[in-house]
Amino acid sequence: MYNIGLVLSGGAARGVAHLGIMKALEEAGIIPDVISGSSAGAIAGAFRADGHSIPEILELFYNKRLYNFVRPSIPTRGFLSLGGMESVLRECIRARTFEELKIPLFVCATNFNTGKPEYFHEGDLISRIVASASVPVMFTPTVIGDQMYIDGGITDNLPLLPIEGKCRKMIGVHVNPVGEEKTVTSIMRIAERSFHLAMAINIEQKIPKFDLYIEPDQLKTIGLMDVGRSKEIYHIGYEYTRELLKTHNPFRES
Repeated sequence: MYNIGLVLSGGAARGVAHLGIMKALEEAGIIPDVISGSSAGAIAGAFRADGHSIPEILELFYNKRLYNFVRPSIPTRGFLSLGGMESVLRECIRARTFEELKIPLFVCATNFNTGKPEYFHEGDLISRIVASASVPVMFTPTVIGDQMYIDGGITDNLPLLPIEGKCRKMIGVHVNPVGEEKTVTSIMRIAERSFHLAMAINIEQKIPKFDLYIEPDQLKTIGLMDVGRSKEIYHIGYEYTRELLKTHNPFRES
């Protein structure tokens, strides 16, 4: 039985908010004993599970431009390849396997062949993270063995399942709020919102299962690939969590 479990959603560029949220939690003395993540949440969770401090992760995100490491691909299965991101992950993450991580980690990816989510916890680490972040159409699927995998958020964007019932306290972080959309200005915006809506399925049923649920509403104005606003995204996550913990902190000793 773990003490504190942390579940991190996908959300593409919005995923940088995970770092601000984890920093605010850390300042409040709230440190996870196990992490489960999809897509951007799998990336942020992997760096944290590998033992990197939040400032170190931010340095890598800003200087290595992790979200910009995509390479053009002949559009048979996707327009971009995540090969550049994989190279950066292999360079910056010390662990080669899940077993080498300092904090246990579960990574959700969608098996494109079966149409079901899979939760990786053993074996090669980087290929599973890349699989979890392979946004369909935008990126080519990741092949592991004889199976193709796409973004974990497609089937389970808040992967509570692999650690449900295994933790005394649970924190859920959803950086993909959808809210109400009054105007649609472009085809890209239609595509982004459709993707966000798809990932938001079944989130509401999970919320009551968390002792602390974090969903910064301001993130709904951030685009899927709005990487130029990374510092703003980080601070949205950080400030929102700090304010939330002032009024609702189930980890505070009474």
